[in-house]
Amino acid sequence: MKTVKDVLGRYKQELISVYDQQEAEAITLLVLSELLNASKAKLKAFPETSTDEQQEELEIILQELKTGKPVQYILGHTEFYGLSFNVNPSVLIPRPETEELVQWVIQSIDKSPKPIQNILDIGTGSGCISISLKENKSNIQIFAIDISTEALEVAKGNALLNQVDVNFIEADILNFNTSIELPKFDIIISNPPYVTLADKQRMHRNVTDFEPHTALFVPEQDPLVFYKAITDFARLYLNENGLLFFEINESLGRETVEMIADKSFKNIELRQDMSGRDRMLKAEI
Repeated sequence: MKTVKDVLGRYKQELISVYDQQEAEAITLLVLSELLNASKAKLKAFPETSTDEQQEELEIILQELKTGKPVQYILGHTEFYGLSFNVNPSVLIPRPETEELVQWVIQSIDKSPKPIQNILDIGTGSGCISISLKENKSNIQIFAIDISTEALEVAKGNALLNQVDVNFIEADILNFNTSIELPKFDIIISNPPYVTLADKQRMHRNVTDFEPHTALFVPEQDPLVFYKAITDFARLYLNENGLLFFEINESLGRETVEMIADKSFKNIELRQDMSGRDRMLKAEI
């Protein structure tokens, strides 16, 4: 009989060339939790649980994991802000630091002296930001744009999955078609591409080889290209005292703040994520 303990040992041994021990264990527990329909805590408490029925699937998943393919793409879904999201290689895998950004937006809505009516999410990808905001603030109109038809299909599916209504629009923020009718917004939020080629050298191959490059990479000579375009867009489409939120490249915090200040935004706040890195920013028009 093959048990949970056996699978943990085998996966750790086989994945050592791709992941460190801690990551390998976390990924293995995620896979086992999915296939056995049991919590990670239960799996740890009962390591002698049989995995005989799941052996074939476990072997297929292991071979995929060894290529560096992210476990979220293999399983086809992930968790974000307490919700389930389907993901595939046409969208980025939602990250914990983006959850922190969503939390900051929700706190700002709660503290706002005036009612928030319209929010725009630029570069929505899987829809994780826009859908989480709608789930938590159902009375607010949420709009979301992306350049990728494939990404928008995933996002629309995720809105259905989570039973929320988001207005999805296909558009290129670097070349925005002004004939697209949009209201004025109280909040614009974006987690745009910000990875430079220098950053790429330090990244894990499960990101660089599998996640969509258009959603990740920017030219080395103009790493703030999306931030500039979105800030210019926000100057036209934000209501007075409207808020602009960004997830940012941790090594370009100061440059991003200066660029936004130069475009007449005020009360700019740079915030660190739970790992102590400059990862998000809020500014007021």
